[in-house]
Amino acid sequence: MKKSLAEIANWLGEDVSLENNPLVSGVSINTRTLQPGDLFIPFRGENVNGHRFVQDAFDKGAAASLWLKDEPNPPKDVPLLFVESGEKALQQMAEAYREELNATFIGITGSNGKTSTKDLVAGILSPYFRVKKTEGNFNNELGLPLTILALEEDTEFAVLEMGMSSFGEIEFLSKLAKPKYVVITNIGEAHMQDLGSREGIAKAKFEIIAGLQEDGKLFYDGDEPLLRPFIENTPSLHSISFGKEEANDLRIVEVTFTEQGSKFRTDGLINEEMSIPILGEHQVKNTLAALLIAKEVGLTSEQMRIALKEIVLTDMRMQVIEAVNGAIFINDAYNAAPTSMKAAISFVEKSTIKSDKWLVLGDMLELGENEKQYHEEMSAYISDKEFTGVCLFGPRMEWLYKKLLGKFNNEQLICVENEYEQIISFLNQRINADSIVLVKGSRGMKLEQIIEPFQK
Repeated sequence: MKKSLAEIANWLGEDVSLENNPLVSGVSINTRTLQPGDLFIPFRGENVNGHRFVQDAFDKGAAASLWLKDEPNPPKDVPLLFVESGEKALQQMAEAYREELNATFIGITGSNGKTSTKDLVAGILSPYFRVKKTEGNFNNELGLPLTILALEEDTEFAVLEMGMSSFGEIEFLSKLAKPKYVVITNIGEAHMQDLGSREGIAKAKFEIIAGLQEDGKLFYDGDEPLLRPFIENTPSLHSISFGKEEANDLRIVEVTFTEQGSKFRTDGLINEEMSIPILGEHQVKNTLAALLIAKEVGLTSEQMRIALKEIVLTDMRMQVIEAVNGAIFINDAYNAAPTSMKAAISFVEKSTIKSDKWLVLGDMLELGENEKQYHEEMSAYISDKEFTGVCLFGPRMEWLYKKLLGKFNNEQLICVENEYEQIISFLNQRINADSIVLVKGSRGMKLEQIIEPFQK
């Protein structure tokens, strides 16, 4: 975004009287990451008042700043734009800039896999188009507007991740972005405590069609029965399904794994053999959404195949890390819910990469009143015939520990509430060059810290 302060004031319907009219070349809500030329937006919360940092923003090269109309003592002799709400102003600016852009917008949501799918979609398009994607977790009512305002004017595809914790949030983001294509990766159990049920989660995710363009398309997980009623009750919606089941428009028919990644064959709308440098059948399934969008925008199968070989996912998504002793860690520690936990465990169980298989599992958070049941149910997916041992971390994993006591002995099973060192020591005495170790837990558990000593 490159706009004069007067143009931004016009977007916001605010009057501005300036001795000069600075050019704004970006937007920032944090002085630590602010770049010269940015417009600084101060937010006022219960604990922090961003207006305290406005002078610091100018010292670091800000072109201008917003200032809330009811905030006293605005600084003199600096370009300020007075607004009622910093959050609303940010969203209005993004909405206005979105209208000026010719880019094709792609919205992606889902309980699990939305970041990986975002990376896959952006990665398959990037060799052939000017593509920008959501960075980090900028996927909410502040992050998505910031992402839009950071788009260059010649962007051809904007791949936007859309997150939520309650009803109405995805609808707001979709209406702001006005996507041509949208993807729902799956329906899991995250945010169960806020949305009440998996049916509620499906309803909230389906809000992504709220801003879908009239000629737009939805690509969705056809293996998820909870999405079908919403599809059937929206007859005007052009939707395409992907997954493993026979009825899907694009389906996986075969997958094999190596240390280099996953090879797979598809049937339906695309009949091809492909490979990705990423492990996991669930990641192959996410790749189907990328293939469908690539087909939609005119890429050939060979172009898709070439692009997929170079895909790089955001860290901690089935990330392969080799230990000093030759063991392989699968770092999937960014997040966890029952659906994604089962998928990751299933991958390791089926894998033939290494024969000595270990699990390091951390608490699954935000599961609501049934969290005990969800943790206990994981025992059904952990075979003592396939796995050498299991390390559990966090107070909630005590429930799973009790279920596994009959399957594994003390040399194979450990449960620790808050000390990484105990698990590190336990593994250090047991894993070797024949070992593969899955590390999976909710973000709050920070299980990647268990892997770090093995890389030194």
